[in-house]
Amino acid sequence: MIVLDENILDGQRLLLEASRVAVKQIGVDYGRKGMTDGEIIVLLRGHRNLTFFTRDADFYQPHLRHARYCLVVMNVGQNEAASFVRRFLRHTNFNTQLKRMGNVVLLSHVALSFWNPRSQSETRQVWERS
Repeated sequence: MIVLDENILDGQRLLLEASRVAVKQIGVDYGRKGMTDGEIIVLLRGHRNLTFFTRDADFYQPHLRHARYCLVVMNVGQNEAASFVRRFLRHTNFNTQLKRMGNVVLLSHVALSFWNPRSQSETRQVWERS
């Protein structure tokens, strides 16, 4: 399941839904508005196979890796979130739920950086050309 933080604009959620990406959003149809970062982590750990997208850089920490979810921090403009969600979900390293689980990822215009569950160091990859 794809879950968006409440800091993702409603219009971006609607664009994803129009693209047939099934999403839920904190405070809309998952969890409640105003949840703290810690409460969100507890909520994510209570379910399986979630990919959580946020623009909150505080989530990009290797100690937050967990086998039940994937955290994706987007360092992009607020009106670019939907396109980066789709771009990430198509990336060869993250295009299945199984490949995503346990990772903590940072997306930017130039590259994606990530901490995977089997490594003690951060990996950085420049986006593939389409």
